[in-house]
Amino acid sequence: MAAPMSWRRLVYSVYSPAIAGVFSRISDRVFRARDRRRGSSVLLLAPLLAEADPAPRHVSRPTGSAGAQGTDGLCSHFRWMAEHVPAFRVPGTHIHILTSPDQFYQTMKARIKTAKRRVVMASLYLGTGQLEQELVDCMEEALQRSQENSNAPDLKVSILLDYTRGSRGQVNSRTMLLPLLQRFTSQMRVSLYHTPDLRGLLRLLVPQRFNETIGVQHIKVYLFDDSIIISGANLSDSYFSNRQDRYVLLENCSEVADFFSDLVEAVGDVSLQLQPNDSVTMLEGMVHPYKGNRQDFSVAARKRIMEVVNTAHVRQRLLNGSEFSEDEGMSEGEEDTWVFPLVQMKPLGIQVDEQVTQRLLTDAGPGSTVFLTSGYFNLTRAYMRLVLGAGASYRILTASPEVNGFFGAKGVAGAIPAAYIHIARQFYNQVCRLGQQERVHLHEYHRSQWTFHAKGLWYYLQGQDRPCLTLIGSPNFGYRSVHRDLEAQIAIVTENEELQSQLQEEQEMLYKRSTEVSDSTFEQPDRHVKLWVKLVTPLIKNFF
Repeated sequence: MAAPMSWRRLVYSVYSPAIAGVFSRISDRVFRARDRRRGSSVLLLAPLLAEADPAPRHVSRPTGSAGAQGTDGLCSHFRWMAEHVPAFRVPGTHIHILTSPDQFYQTMKARIKTAKRRVVMASLYLGTGQLEQELVDCMEEALQRSQENSNAPDLKVSILLDYTRGSRGQVNSRTMLLPLLQRFTSQMRVSLYHTPDLRGLLRLLVPQRFNETIGVQHIKVYLFDDSIIISGANLSDSYFSNRQDRYVLLENCSEVADFFSDLVEAVGDVSLQLQPNDSVTMLEGMVHPYKGNRQDFSVAARKRIMEVVNTAHVRQRLLNGSEFSEDEGMSEGEEDTWVFPLVQMKPLGIQVDEQVTQRLLTDAGPGSTVFLTSGYFNLTRAYMRLVLGAGASYRILTASPEVNGFFGAKGVAGAIPAAYIHIARQFYNQVCRLGQQERVHLHEYHRSQWTFHAKGLWYYLQGQDRPCLTLIGSPNFGYRSVHRDLEAQIAIVTENEELQSQLQEEQEMLYKRSTEVSDSTFEQPDRHVKLWVKLVTPLIKNFF
């Protein structure tokens, strides 16, 4: 019998050079880790070689419910996520839940000031007030220090914003960042993503105030060397003071930080590049998002972004080895937590987050509990169908009208809170019609002089009083998040009791400021919805 083909030759014979290169670059690390993983790294190639396309795909639901408490631990419930997306194992002690806008703001300022290698920030926009200027000043201070320290590598700052929102008005995100770009041109990058759906006559006719409704860059990632904050909060003064959101800090998690740095870089590569004279250009060879062919842009953008996801997916499956095997639990030593990045960019043909979220909602069985929150309650039909047809208990938290971000706005935008009242009432009526009142509860958040923007979920297995999983990031579970915008969040699965307690305290902090919706809620005078608002609600659901 002929000698077996080496694993390198086998990989190169099956995979493209790009994917095969991933194996070559990490092979040394894999073999060094072989003894610790208690198995041959060569065997890890078996499931990969069986897949012609590493892109996420549908995975059949296993026998039994994910909501049922089993003997295999959390691994048996959430192992399937590693088949869809990269799985990063980290110590739970490195993850911290931030609870207030000010804590979020002060943490960012402190981390920017001490960053030595990189600051990477992705947001919808950067505001123009004093608090935002202080953030810019922190970047300037860090860049200046880097230039003066000849023994340290130059600090690189990369900012990714949405083009339409970041260009609105005479004073805007671009004008805030131009002085830095002009002074530190070689160390600074500002990318402005422009949706390919806003083009031609539509781009000319839609007013500046509303053009972002067509689609935006909505990812909220704030990265400082090897630490990262994942949030739903923008870089604007209200998000630093009196706009409640969610924020998680992952400290010294280099692999997670590298992934999101690469993701932001990839989106930046397909975006418009801000120049020191306030003009914008595309990178050489890239298709223009609204001047070029729509399909060509989406294909090129998807390819660039999925290179990051797929490369990390292959790498992590090799490095994690048999840790998701049937016979082992999740953790070894202090690394008792898994982080799964979930990306949703439907205009570019990427729908990883949607697939994983649907699977989570599908698998939430009797006895389990899901706390789900969104600043704008507008579940997609698919998500709503899963919630109403599931076995788990649901407690859904959304903004009351007075803490809705559009409350008191002028013109058509001022009707948006009333539209969300109408959507909530329709959902509540459907819950009642189906006799699901004991299983599905709707709550409204109240807080004087504050607005509410928190989104995500907490997942409790049967018989557990603390969540073992949370979703946190930019998606709102609505039509826009799924179909129009660029979104990213992470799923955190943890056995760490301290981290579970932090998540429990976060959930309780938000829900204690809420009241449960009942029939009488919609009888209150301030809940009256005008007929014209009801008529335009389907339009609002798709664009706001």
